[in-house]
Amino acid sequence: MADKMARERLYLFDTTLRDGAQTNGVDFTLADKLAIARMLDELGVDYVEAGYPGANPTDTSFFAERRPMRARLTAFGMTRRPGRSASNDPGLVALLDAQADAICFVAKSWDYHVRVALETTEDENLASIRDSVRAAKAKGREVLLDCEHFFDGYKANPGYALACAKAAHDEGARWVVLCDTNGGALPHEVERIVGEVCKTIPGDRVGIHAHNDTEQAVANSFAAVRAGARQIQGTLNGLGERCGNANLVSIIPTLKLKPEYADKFDIGVSDEALGRIVRISHGLDELLNRAPDRHAPYVGESAFATKAGIHASAIVKEPKTYEHVAPELIGNKRKLLVSDQAGRSNVLAELERIGLSLDKNDPRVTRLLDEIKEREAVGYAYEAADASFELLARRMLGQVPHYFDVEKFDVNVEQRNNAKGERVTVSQAVVKLKVGAEELISVAEGIGPVNALDLALRKDLGKYQSYITGLTLTDYRVRILNGGTQAVTRVLIESTDETGDHWRTVGVSANIIDASFQALMDSIVYKLMKSGAPA
Repeated sequence: MADKMARERLYLFDTTLRDGAQTNGVDFTLADKLAIARMLDELGVDYVEAGYPGANPTDTSFFAERRPMRARLTAFGMTRRPGRSASNDPGLVALLDAQADAICFVAKSWDYHVRVALETTEDENLASIRDSVRAAKAKGREVLLDCEHFFDGYKANPGYALACAKAAHDEGARWVVLCDTNGGALPHEVERIVGEVCKTIPGDRVGIHAHNDTEQAVANSFAAVRAGARQIQGTLNGLGERCGNANLVSIIPTLKLKPEYADKFDIGVSDEALGRIVRISHGLDELLNRAPDRHAPYVGESAFATKAGIHASAIVKEPKTYEHVAPELIGNKRKLLVSDQAGRSNVLAELERIGLSLDKNDPRVTRLLDEIKEREAVGYAYEAADASFELLARRMLGQVPHYFDVEKFDVNVEQRNNAKGERVTVSQAVVKLKVGAEELISVAEGIGPVNALDLALRKDLGKYQSYITGLTLTDYRVRILNGGTQAVTRVLIESTDETGDHWRTVGVSANIIDASFQALMDSIVYKLMKSGAPA
């Protein structure tokens, strides 16, 4: 690898808290923004664009006081409005008063937008850019200019688009950022146009801001870097308006681990921070109360998962055969899926992962593989239910303690008028358990029959109750495996506990309540086993 001193510095600008806040269904509170800003600072990005002061109360509150951080805290806003002076534009004044290290202005760079959207002249738009940059520089701020619609504008009128960028640069803007605002540019176009811009404005003053409307925001960002740009703007997990922004969670590992970039560029993200990027990515999803994308590059649960037996056999011998980078470098882990397509290598590797080392010729391996294939033939899916697989394997080896018996359960759904005369549907579950010699009966009402059954099961486990207090169900998914009212149903449940561990369990039955019961039971037993509960 090239000597660190010989590498060029490449800067990362995160706009999760500003452009990412435009994501449909995302509504950050001030507490959310502060938590995410800390995550970003921990990761090592160079700029954190935290919002648009004056546009809404949350962003105004964020910038009302200093927020000490290593990254340069950046406020976003518009250049002065046409026909007003910089000192007589309330929006610009609010931006200049914000407690921020840098200000990122947005300005039109497509002559069509200047005429139609701003309803002003090309010269007045250029004057607005110059005046705004000058005013922010006078306040001691580092200045960036987002050239909105730059690539469309350049294709329509290259002279004017470049004039907008040059106006900001000539007034002392640290960065001129070329925005693919509509997300329609292609990598070869981006590379060509950025290369042209860098003949006029030095590349170490040029940034790229790509949207993902053609699924190429990451590719376009790298195309811009190849052409000379030295700042990349993006968001965690690709959040953003419409189809999202360039995903920094994909960009950062590529910059760190692929020699074409790692040998040439230095970024602010350390090797240690790279090892936490899975946790940061999933932490954002947790804050947004949504399930992480299992198929996300680098950080997804399936990013290093292998299902085919022939591939698994090769990976066991040498991981590089089917892995483009080592998963441990980004805090992920290898996963060999156990399914009806799996071979002996998958089963052995998965057994080893959970701490069960068996000889490849042990007849129990064959029996387990046959059992998996029989169960998956009727609908079980162990590749998606790691905890249920571990319980199946350990039961075959006699390693799962017998904690309790469910003697019977009853689930009742009733529709009736409540005290207010409103028509409501109420679910109630009764569970009769035997824990050793002790018989326990629990009753619970829930939002639907499965929720009621879950609450009743976990309400009183006698001497084991303290072991499951931190157990929480985080996801519940139902899939109908064949048609008709007598269809076979598969239920997948995801659980977590106070340690932050996640696991999945599966149940299959013609009865959705029975399938749910199987998955719930596996989850509880798995929690007891992992917590070391005595039999």
